[in-house]
Amino acid sequence: MAMLENFDLNGKVAVITGGAGLLGTEHAIALAQAGAEVVITDIQENAAREVASRLASQHGLSKCLGLGMDVTDADSIRRAQEELLARYKGIHILVNNAAVDPKVKEGNVLVESSRFENFPLEQWHYQLEVGLTGAFLCSQKFGGWMASHGGGVILNIASDLSVFAPDQRIYRKEGLPESRQPVKPVTYSVIKTGLIGLTRYLATYWADKNVRVNALSPGGVYVNQPEEFVRKLTHLIPMGRMARREEYRGAVQFLCSDASSYMTGQNIVIDGGRSVW
Repeated sequence: MAMLENFDLNGKVAVITGGAGLLGTEHAIALAQAGAEVVITDIQENAAREVASRLASQHGLSKCLGLGMDVTDADSIRRAQEELLARYKGIHILVNNAAVDPKVKEGNVLVESSRFENFPLEQWHYQLEVGLTGAFLCSQKFGGWMASHGGGVILNIASDLSVFAPDQRIYRKEGLPESRQPVKPVTYSVIKTGLIGLTRYLATYWADKNVRVNALSPGGVYVNQPEEFVRKLTHLIPMGRMARREEYRGAVQFLCSDASSYMTGQNIVIDGGRSVW
């Protein structure tokens, strides 16, 4: 029983960025089930509120709040923090989940521009601003508050592509010339790898302030992707399948609770064994 008590997050307030997305919703369920007061933030405020309402009705989770916040705007983050501190008096967990995930889709008219040689500079700036600068700004504001108020936890959501390069072969389409072959854009790898560097930096920077900082690197989640893509990807995974969306909940609960009280600066890769091969 004592071991289960270490996972208890009652009395803790957890802020999730990009919380209206697929994995953001799962992180919210995980933390709310562990007892935390969960704040689902998203640049689309209506989506954040809708997710919070849906979780309350479908999962019986009353401890969810939807809030609009733009992770690229320091003033937006400051306003959100002020509102949350007025409501809860404290913030104990930050999950940096917001990101632009440039999906490689068949028939995408922007396939050519996804290739490194043609990748648009404005997309480079935009995607890094959301996925990396956003994590920096949120950590600076929320993590800075934790560091001056007894400590807390920051969890950066990276990817298995933080530890290896994308295998572009799984995106290839028969019959297309090389210049038209879709690829996973460079920004995704750069951002997710950068988050690991941010994790290590903050873990040591705030170690004496009782702020623990870790990263979670999930593998691909099955959400009805094309059969050909799934076949190619699962061939690279020892367990022979993609993840189910709920399979990362336990890791989030572990990394955000006292169950991982002696862990900081680490990148936990959960990818069905893909990075082992």
